[in-house]
Amino acid sequence: MPVSPRRLPRPGRLARWTGRAPDQAPRPHSVPAPRPPARDRPAPPPDGADEPPRPPGRPAPPARERTAPPARTRTTSPARERTARRWITPLALATLLGSLVAVLVLTFRGDDFHTAPGTLSRWYAIAWALFAAAAWTVRRLGARQAAVFVLAGSAAVAATGLLAPPRTSTDAYRYAWDGRVQAAGISPYDHAPEDPALASLRDRWLFPRGSACHGPDRAPVRPAPGRPTPERPAPERPTPVHSAPERPTPGSDSRADPEPDHPPSGSAEPQCTRLNRPSVHTIYPPAAEGYFLLVHRSAPSGSTLLPLQTSGALLSVATTAVLLAAARRRRDPRLATARAALWAWCPAVPVEAVNNAHVDALGVLLTVAGLVAVPRRRVLGGALLGAATAAKLLPAVTLPGALSGLFATAAPEPLTALKRPGPAGRPAPPAGPIRRAAAIVLPATAVVALGYLPYVLLSHSSVLGYLTGYVAEEGYETGSTAADDKNRYALLRLLHPDPEAWALPVIAVVLLVVVARVLLRGDPQRPWRGALVVTGAAFLLMTPGYPWYALLVVALVALDGRWEWLGLPLAGVAQYVTARAVDDGAWVGTLGYAVAGAAVMAGWALRARKVRQAP
Repeated sequence: MPVSPRRLPRPGRLARWTGRAPDQAPRPHSVPAPRPPARDRPAPPPDGADEPPRPPGRPAPPARERTAPPARTRTTSPARERTARRWITPLALATLLGSLVAVLVLTFRGDDFHTAPGTLSRWYAIAWALFAAAAWTVRRLGARQAAVFVLAGSAAVAATGLLAPPRTSTDAYRYAWDGRVQAAGISPYDHAPEDPALASLRDRWLFPRGSACHGPDRAPVRPAPGRPTPERPAPERPTPVHSAPERPTPGSDSRADPEPDHPPSGSAEPQCTRLNRPSVHTIYPPAAEGYFLLVHRSAPSGSTLLPLQTSGALLSVATTAVLLAAARRRRDPRLATARAALWAWCPAVPVEAVNNAHVDALGVLLTVAGLVAVPRRRVLGGALLGAATAAKLLPAVTLPGALSGLFATAAPEPLTALKRPGPAGRPAPPAGPIRRAAAIVLPATAVVALGYLPYVLLSHSSVLGYLTGYVAEEGYETGSTAADDKNRYALLRLLHPDPEAWALPVIAVVLLVVVARVLLRGDPQRPWRGALVVTGAAFLLMTPGYPWYALLVVALVALDGRWEWLGLPLAGVAQYVTARAVDDGAWVGTLGYAVAGAAVMAGWALRARKVRQAP
């Protein structure tokens, strides 16, 4: 049987052919004998034949195992593997964003705030979990690709808030009313909504009648004694009397604006309003009132809250664009771009800035733009911060952050600051702390004063409106009895059961210490970091009960990247929504703020440890 050329001979055959055992080494300096002719060589035994007998005492050589030749494996090229990995992250991120948008749509489609706050809280929890996963995934992308995802995701997430009327707040109805009053030539600070002098401006959308008054968030109003003549000129767009049926009850879309309906004065039909606090004057500062008038003027006839919600969506996307533009000038544009997603995709933005159309979105946009501009152009940054304060008073707490490092010893002048050339072409010496502070504080103060000036000249009442009454109503007045009912000073209440008498002085001292630290050790190149610390400390000490206030914290987190502060908007949701689902829900808000404070302390400890371990 012929031997296959691929099959190796067995050890016995090798010894037969070569004349020595396989384990026997060749003799040194030996010359191999000539091989006999092929016809004289013995033929090898057939396969499977026994080996010839061995001499006694010599062990048999180990048999060589027959192994099949290795199978050919199809390997993937490195370029193909890199391409596959390159598409895994975008696909995963697109899936997470799509899931987040779907959950938000389901959240807004159900009106669960009054009927099932526990269900609404679960929807919020799912949305926040998807948001956290998406914000972590986007960090793996490059700066350009991440910017596309952040901006597109911001538009998609914001658009979900346009699918339903406001679900958890009625402030937008007051915005629409103030815009209507100003369009009629009347100062919003002069009359309360239920004032008979404004009866000609009422319609069945903002002032329902009959069975529509049985729903939630309805406040009774005094019936209008006929059609009194307003103290100011009549509305610019008079509307005819309309006898259409009443608007749907809560839970239906109330954005289709019916024509104003002025029923006869002798009607015994009860009347109510969708506006909260209809018996008090407005509380909003002048830039907010100008914003309400602008939206009212630009809205098409017959529209109601949809223009305000659309404006909120545009403001939120514009804030995302400012964050992305600022990220291009940062040291690590990839990481800064990924941080912009903390605002763009945060569930608090479509809920509060778009669906509830809170004017806080305007204040957040101006605040972000001001803090970004401060390191380069102090005057412009100060003016923008003043405009933010004139839109919503809360951004005033970010002003110490704009002065970060003001009194730092031997602090070099920021390289990005504008410098005027001195004599002989040399740069001017660094500005002193007083000049730096004046360049920011004076423009901010001037913008606020100029904003109030027209309303001061046109109003017969105080332009502060219901501000002082609101402070007392929310429990922030010394000795106020509302502090316990609304769970204000929740963390301080853990130290003492009745903090109403001493909370404000303690809070003032703590905030002064925090501000002093920001002024002494803050980074002038990152004013948003000091602003976040001061604003977050104020939230932890005062524990406000409205989650839309925390939109400012979300934007500052997106600038600085300290994600642990995102526990504050979650704590606001727990106190405002989840507490309604349990009896005596004050402990829910306290627990939420306690967890948020613990997260902040844990984040601070981890960052301090990294700084110590760094070379």
